[in-house]
Amino acid sequence: MASSTEEVAAKSISPYGIARSTISEQPLSAEELRKTDAYFRASMYLCLGMLYLRKNPLLTTPLTTSDLKARLLGHWGSDAGQSFTWIHFNRLIKKYDLNALFISGPGHGAPAVLSNSYLEGVYSEVYPDITRNEEGMRRFFRQFSFPGGIGSHCTPETPGSVHEGGELGYSISHAFGTVFDNPDLISLTVVGDGEAETGPLATSWHSTKFLNPITDGAVLPVLHLNGYKINNPTILARISHRELEALFVGYGWTPYFVEGSDLESMHQAMASTLEHCVMEIQKYQKQARDSGKAFRPFWPMIILRSPKGWTAPRKVDGKLLEGYWRAHQIPIPDVATNPAHLKVLEDWMKSYKPEEIFDKEGQLIKELAELSPEGTARMSANPVGNGGVLRKALNIPDFRKYALLKIEPGVSLLPSMSNMALFLKDVVAQNMTNFRVFGPDETESNKLGGIYGAGKKVWMGEYFEEDEDGGNLAFEGRVMEMLSEHTCEGWLEGYLLSGRHGLLNSYEPFIHVIDSMVNQHCKWIEKCLEVSWREKVSSLNILLTATVWRQDHNGFTHQDPGFLDVVANKSPDIVRIYLPPDGNCLLSVTDHCLKSVNYVNVIVADKQDHIQFLDMEAAIEHCSKGVGIWDFASTDQGSEPDVVMASCGDVPTHESLAATALLREHIPSLRIRFVNVVDLFKLIAEVDHPHGMSDAQYTSIFTSDKPIIFNFHSYPFLVHRLTYKRPGQTNIHVRGYNEKGNIDTPLELAIRNKTDRYSLAMDVIDRVPGLKVKEAGVRELLLNEQTRMKNYAFEEGIDPQEIRDWTWPSEKSA
Repeated sequence: MASSTEEVAAKSISPYGIARSTISEQPLSAEELRKTDAYFRASMYLCLGMLYLRKNPLLTTPLTTSDLKARLLGHWGSDAGQSFTWIHFNRLIKKYDLNALFISGPGHGAPAVLSNSYLEGVYSEVYPDITRNEEGMRRFFRQFSFPGGIGSHCTPETPGSVHEGGELGYSISHAFGTVFDNPDLISLTVVGDGEAETGPLATSWHSTKFLNPITDGAVLPVLHLNGYKINNPTILARISHRELEALFVGYGWTPYFVEGSDLESMHQAMASTLEHCVMEIQKYQKQARDSGKAFRPFWPMIILRSPKGWTAPRKVDGKLLEGYWRAHQIPIPDVATNPAHLKVLEDWMKSYKPEEIFDKEGQLIKELAELSPEGTARMSANPVGNGGVLRKALNIPDFRKYALLKIEPGVSLLPSMSNMALFLKDVVAQNMTNFRVFGPDETESNKLGGIYGAGKKVWMGEYFEEDEDGGNLAFEGRVMEMLSEHTCEGWLEGYLLSGRHGLLNSYEPFIHVIDSMVNQHCKWIEKCLEVSWREKVSSLNILLTATVWRQDHNGFTHQDPGFLDVVANKSPDIVRIYLPPDGNCLLSVTDHCLKSVNYVNVIVADKQDHIQFLDMEAAIEHCSKGVGIWDFASTDQGSEPDVVMASCGDVPTHESLAATALLREHIPSLRIRFVNVVDLFKLIAEVDHPHGMSDAQYTSIFTSDKPIIFNFHSYPFLVHRLTYKRPGQTNIHVRGYNEKGNIDTPLELAIRNKTDRYSLAMDVIDRVPGLKVKEAGVRELLLNEQTRMKNYAFEEGIDPQEIRDWTWPSEKSA
C-alpha cells in the first residue's frame, strides 16, 4: 500500500481536477469562455470524426456501422491538449497581432492540427473540394488515414506544417530553426511527453543558448504531459513538480504549470498563462532591441498536464479510457462489431453538441468562426509553414574567383578545404540574414575556420577572457556549433523549411548519428513534390570531411563511410552524392549544391591538403559531366584500353593514380584508361536516376569487355549495386573500405583494405589477360614494395618519405 505521503505526491501530479496553475488570472469573460469552449468542442468533434466516420458527418441520423470506415486508423491521445493550446493562442494572435507558427511534436497529432486548419478555413482554401459544409466535412473525415488521402502525422499535405513528427525528437530543434533570423516569429511548439524521452529532444532544450533576442524570434514550448505512451507511463509525467521545475530551470527555461481536467478553470488558466508567456517574450525582445545589447533570458515555457484522450469517456465496460494508455490510438476499436460500443461512440460525439456549433449546412457558426485570426495570421496559413514562398535565391559570389591556380596535374599540393572556406566566408558575408553554417563543434577542425572572417560562432552563454584568443564567439554569429548532430541537423532543417539556406559540415564517421533524420527529411521533400501548393525549398547540403581514409590517427571507431549507402537508398528524385577529387571540383560542386532546391546533397571531401588535378576550367567541365576520362593519366589514346582504372573520391583517386604510375613505369606497353567519377549517380542507368547514363554512354567510357579496377571511397558493394546489369558488369572489380582499420598510417590503412597503389596495380596484373604469368616479376616487385612499406610504418610510425611526397611523374621523369 502507498503511504499517505506517496498518495499526496501522486495527487499533486494527477491530470485531474480543478486547474492548478502558476499564473492565476482569469482573463476570459463569461462570453469569451463560452465561445472558447464551444470552439474547443468543435475541434474535438472533428478529431473524432476523422478517426471513425466516412458518412453521416453531422450525425443527422442515428449512427450505424455503414457510417464507419472499414479500417480505423489514427491517434486520439494528444489531440485535445494540442487543440486546446492552439485555440487559446488564436486569441493572443488577434489581440497582439502576433506572427505565429504551430509545430506539433506528438508523432500522430495531426487531427488537432487538421481540425483547426479546417475550422479556420485554410484547409478548404488549399483543397477546394473539402468545402466548409456537410459534404465537405464528410470528405474531410473520409480522407484522413484513408487510401488516396492524408496520413495521421502532420505530413506535407498539412497546411502550415514544417514538422512531420513521424519520428520523434525534433520538434524543438525544428522550431528554433524557423525562428533564427526571423525576429517577429513565435513558434508555438507542443512537445509530447513520449517525445520528450528521446535523446534529440533532450539536447534541443539547450537551443536557447544560441537564440539572440535582437535578431531572432522565439520558441514557446508547451510540454504536454498526458501521462502515457502507447502502453507505458511517460517519465516526465511521473516526477514531482520540484524535479520538473529544477530540470527545466537547469536547461535555462522558466516553466509555468497548467494542470487539470476541469474545462472551465483550465480555459482560464491556459489563457492567462499563454498571455503571460507572450508578454514575457516581448519584454525580453524589447529590452534587447531597445538597448542593442543581446543577452540570454530564461525564456518561458509551459508544462501542460491534462488527461490522455481528454474529453473521452472515463471508462468503457469498467476499463479506463480517458487518462490512460487505451486512449492513445483508436479509443474504442471495436465499434463495428459491438453495438453497445457503437452507441458509446455516438453518445460521445453528440456530447460535443454539433448542432450548437455547426449550422444546418455544416458550417461553423458565425460567432465561433470570428474567433479565428484572418489571412496569413492563421497559424495554418503562415507563409513560414510553406517556406518556399519566402525563399530568396542566395547572393553567391563567382566561385571561379576562388580557384586554385597554376595546377600541375597530380603534382600541385594545395589546401582544398581551407580554400573553399574563403568562398563560404563570402557566401556568408553576402547573405547575413538567410544563410548559416551548422556543425557539431568541428568548423575549425574541418579547416573551415576562414568562415569566421564573415561570421563567428553564435554564443549566448557566458564569456571568458580566454575566448578572445581564437574563440571566435559572438552574439550575432553565423556559425551554429553544438556537439549534438541531432540538434544541428534539426536547426538546419527548420531553417531550410522556413525559406532560408544553409550547410552542415561534419566528420564523416559520425554523420550516422543523423541517418534517420536525413531519411525523414528525404521523405518530406519527396512527398512535397506531390503537393502542388508546396513551393520548393533550399536543398539540405551536407559536407562530410575528416573522411575514413584520413582517420588513421583516431583509429577504427572513426572509420565508416557508410552514410553514402543510407543516402543512396532514397528516392532518385531527391538525393545527390558528389565526391570531388580536388579543390577546384569541390568549389564547383559546392556552388551547384548551394543553388539547388528540393534535394539532399552530400559532398564528400577530405580536409587535409591534397594533390590537385584540374584547373578551374577543367574542373567545371568535369563536374558538369559527373564522370570523365583523364587524358593526362591515360595511355590508350586512339585505341582500346587493356584496362580501365577508375576512381571516386579524393584519396582513392590519389592511390589509383599512383597505381597507374607504377603500371606505366613497369609495363609501358599496357594501354590504360583513367576514369574519375564525381557524381556517384552517373553510374546508374538513366532509366533509374535523372543523373544516370545510358548503356551506350557507360560502355564508351568504361568499355563492355575490359577489366575495370574501381577504387572507391566507401563500401565496395555500393558501386556494384549502382552498376547492376550494366554491360560488362562482371568485369568491374571494386576496391573500397572493408571494415579493416586501426591506428594505421594512411598507406597502411589503404593496404588493409586493398585500396593502396600496390594492391591496385597487382589487381591489374591478375585480371588483364596475358599479364598474370608474363608480368609475374613485376607483381613480385610490387608485393615486396608493399611489404617494405608496411614494415617501415610499423617500425617508424609514419609512411616513408617517398609515399608522403609522392606526385604524378612528370613527362621528363617518365
